[in-house]
Amino acid sequence: MEENNRLHSEKIPKLLFSLAAPAICAQIVTLLYNLVDRIYIGQMQDGTFAMAAIGICAPIVTMVTAFTGLLGRGGSPLAAIRIGEGNHEAAERYLGNSFAMLILSSVTIMVLTLLFRKPLLLLFGASESTLPYADDYITTYILGTVFVQLTVGMNYYITTQGFARTAMVTTMLGGVLNIVLDPLFIFAFGMGVQGAALATVISQFASFVWVLTFLFGKHTKLKIRRKNLKPSLPVLREIMVLGSAPFFMSLSEGVLNICFNNQVRSFGGDVAVGAMTILFSVFQFLLLPVEGVAQGSQPIIGYNYGAKQFDRVRQTIRIVLICNLAFTTVATAIIVAVPVFFIRIINSDTELLTVGQPMLRVYAAGLFVHGANSTFQQTYNSLGEGSRAFFFAFLRKIILLIPLIYLLPALLPWGVLAVVLAEPVSDILTTLTNAIYFRRFLNKKVPKRNLQTDGRRSIYDRA
Repeated sequence: MEENNRLHSEKIPKLLFSLAAPAICAQIVTLLYNLVDRIYIGQMQDGTFAMAAIGICAPIVTMVTAFTGLLGRGGSPLAAIRIGEGNHEAAERYLGNSFAMLILSSVTIMVLTLLFRKPLLLLFGASESTLPYADDYITTYILGTVFVQLTVGMNYYITTQGFARTAMVTTMLGGVLNIVLDPLFIFAFGMGVQGAALATVISQFASFVWVLTFLFGKHTKLKIRRKNLKPSLPVLREIMVLGSAPFFMSLSEGVLNICFNNQVRSFGGDVAVGAMTILFSVFQFLLLPVEGVAQGSQPIIGYNYGAKQFDRVRQTIRIVLICNLAFTTVATAIIVAVPVFFIRIINSDTELLTVGQPMLRVYAAGLFVHGANSTFQQTYNSLGEGSRAFFFAFLRKIILLIPLIYLLPALLPWGVLAVVLAEPVSDILTTLTNAIYFRRFLNKKVPKRNLQTDGRRSIYDRA
């Protein structure tokens, strides 16, 4: 097939660009939709409270995302490896099992959230002022769980087959539609934060229809077949082992949101919680291109590892590492220099600007290392080594970051700044540890081979 030939033989820089560019474009649209969402909410009457409410709902939203990582990002790299080996039947088993389990998990999450939403929101840091907004938002948003999970989870399987443009349309369709619908539902219909949630649900439904149309159509290489919808324990075990790292990373983001929100609220009140929501949004925005490059590299690494084209695997990793490090370094410098620019995009409230600027400057101080750490984590998953990715995610979130959120304010007299300092400290320590391990891992997992066959030594042999 044409896509397989490209993955097998096309020059890596050109191939990576062709796969990463659509993913990055899609991520940018996602970013714009998230920013526009926050901007509209921030312009509401009592926008500061509404913004804080969105941050309070974030743990539930990330829980939904976590299962797409477990089942989508867990299965799609394995499918890519099987495609590289020429075993399409095995690849389709991962697809079918992921599809069935995404439906089951989405229904379960929706029912449980609707039953226990108010106690959960109070646990996550809602106050008397922010609870009504948070309740309105999550009650509507959670009704679209099945659309969100199947759209995002199945889109990984589209990307892993090399159909980057189709995957891009999935994201762009939902993003553009949400941008259009937000002002209509929030302001024209007077629905406020509930309108923002409804716009998201409708947009995700449109993307959901697009994804299923493709996967049940004639152009996909992997088909959703009825026989593969019956859960297979060996298949699910492989998917969940590999997906445990992205699952944990997403799920722990929800836990981190709770920890950060409760801590900054204790030092700075609801305004600090609103500022924290902006910090999360800016961070996610700046990491989207990194995620796009990672998505573009995954089918290349997985396919060529399965086909034992180890030179192409190594070259892809090297290019991704250089690109991601360069981007995150520049991004860090810009944020530290002009944090007010990023905050004003979302909200220009004077009190929010005063509190948010120093918080963002400290919070983003370790962003520059994310380019490397993200590359390492994506490579582990692309090579089917989810346990490595899980360990370093666990190290960063549980062993370092969560304890530091509580420890640093007790040791340093900086209030909310001591709380957000936990982020760069844990980022830098984790990346240094990961870099030391990754070099040894790669040498064992991917044998060195010359990138050229004309007798010259490869860049890796010269290193």
